[in-house]
Amino acid sequence: MSQDRPRRPVNLRDKAEALFKPAPPKVPAPAVKRPAIPGAREMVSLRIDSEVLEHFQSGGPGWQDRINEALRQAAGLGSDDEGLTPDELNSSNDG
Repeated sequence: MSQDRPRRPVNLRDKAEALFKPAPPKVPAPAVKRPAIPGAREMVSLRIDSEVLEHFQSGGPGWQDRINEALRQAAGLGSDDEGLTPDELNSSNDG
């Protein structure tokens, strides 16, 4: 009976390749978002108008804090320093 069928040519490479299944595509693991530290600040790059930047920088050092406070108010988040100015925040306020 086996003589009735023609023999297939055996290519050793094709035979070896047939033994292996194609690997499924690797899916990257989802990025784990770390919990935010309360009150921590993040460094970001932000494009703002020159006039806005000059306005905040004209007040001297602390201009980034003033921009942050203005953004908090605009977002309706309130103040994170309980309304104290940098001059009011000193060691004599420790109680």
